[in-house]
Amino acid sequence: MKSIVIYNSQTGFTKKYAEWIRDGAGCDCVSLKEAGKINFADYDAIVFGSWFMAEMLKKLDWFKKQMPEFIQAGKKLIVFAVGASPAESPMVSAAMNRLFTDDEKKHVKLFYCPGGLCYEKMNGFSRFMMKMFTKALASKKDASESDRKNAERLSKSYDGSDKKYIKPILAELK
Repeated sequence: MKSIVIYNSQTGFTKKYAEWIRDGAGCDCVSLKEAGKINFADYDAIVFGSWFMAEMLKKLDWFKKQMPEFIQAGKKLIVFAVGASPAESPMVSAAMNRLFTDDEKKHVKLFYCPGGLCYEKMNGFSRFMMKMFTKALASKKDASESDRKNAERLSKSYDGSDKKYIKPILAELK
């Protein structure tokens, strides 16, 4: 199966996962900026990955715009989101479930890969939003121990990415 990974990365975590998938599946890999040059007819599977923030997958609108054509052509469709939250967070699964309509979910496999934070590479708006969220989480009147730990974890850059999270994606591409 000839596959391509198209990724949108702000600070490098999504790019890292895209390259791991490329290496593991032996497929092509390009940034979203280069996707306009791609002849998708040459591929059996399309993998789209982007960063996940505030319960939104950035540039998902680009992928959704392409979906009807991909579906009509019988492409296997895979989407992976990379975010700062742990994979087991109930908030992640709930937000991921809202990314696609029930009809769209029939045509796309969806995966979450925990990445991390790199404040040094974030744009100003993202850095500001993360700092505000972290401050709000830490100063909640009824903050739980989990809230305090999350606020501490999110207050600085870290890398939580792991190749184990691409295993199900690679299995889909076989």
